[in-house]
Amino acid sequence: MEAIGLLMACPMSSYLEEELDKRFNLFRFWNFPQKQEFLKENRNIIRAVVGNAGAGADAELIDSLPKLEIVANYSVGLDKVDLVKCKEKGIKVTNTPDVLTDDVADLAIGLIIATLRRICACDRYVRSGAWKKGDFKLTTKFTGKSVGIIGLGRIGSAIAKRAEAFNCPISYYSRTEKRDTKYKYYPTVVDLASNCQILVVACPLTEETRHIINRQVIDSLGPKGVLINIGRGPHVDEPELVSALVDGRLGGAGLDVFENEPEVPKELFSLDNVVLLPHVGSGTVETRKAMADLVIGNLEAHFMNKPLLTPVV
Repeated sequence: MEAIGLLMACPMSSYLEEELDKRFNLFRFWNFPQKQEFLKENRNIIRAVVGNAGAGADAELIDSLPKLEIVANYSVGLDKVDLVKCKEKGIKVTNTPDVLTDDVADLAIGLIIATLRRICACDRYVRSGAWKKGDFKLTTKFTGKSVGIIGLGRIGSAIAKRAEAFNCPISYYSRTEKRDTKYKYYPTVVDLASNCQILVVACPLTEETRHIINRQVIDSLGPKGVLINIGRGPHVDEPELVSALVDGRLGGAGLDVFENEPEVPKELFSLDNVVLLPHVGSGTVETRKAMADLVIGNLEAHFMNKPLLTPVV
């Protein structure tokens, strides 16, 4: 397969990059500043694209590569891939589900506890020497608090299972009610936010879910409520979130993703009731290797005319 041209959309895993380099004629897109010229020169060579949560295959890129056969995504989310265009052109699409579920769900629980118990603020309190001047202010517990989850897929269900261990009542919103769950269903996000203390975003990013967290949802969650986002940044109307946190209309937030990564609203930096992470939901050595192996496995399967491991399109 060494002669097969493969375009890596942006830097990802060094392990993945090395393994792809062994198997394919690997092009690192970020090394070519004149991207249009590069695509014209290699349009008939590139048969595969590897993307991730930051860069994938939009309609323009797909149209630039007439020999493209497969887009293998190093992520479970597919918002950076034009799925409609791929279907039109018969291009296969894969992602990396399941292998990252536990890490993302673990991190969601970590964000909840860190936000409610002000763990990051406590750490700064000790490091600054402020503890010598007096005890840290009281925080609020996690155990027993009601948790609402937007999106009860693999990750949402894993979060629910973990939250149950803290004796948290679980409710959810999704496009349709799940018949095989005991959790309470709410038909709108506003209803869900009105009936939980912690609201977790765990759904895919689509046009329908873009800004699913808006001012009405935030106000329904209220000044004692906490928002956790381990989905995608554009799920949240970020200016409205910032305004609510600064004004005290929302109790707190734990955020692993942002609307214009790596840019983060500077107004959040000084807030002790906000925990900020650099999109590390699946960022463990074990999971990133498993994700890379899944990308490689899908590519090898495709070019050996075998069934794909995790087909999406």
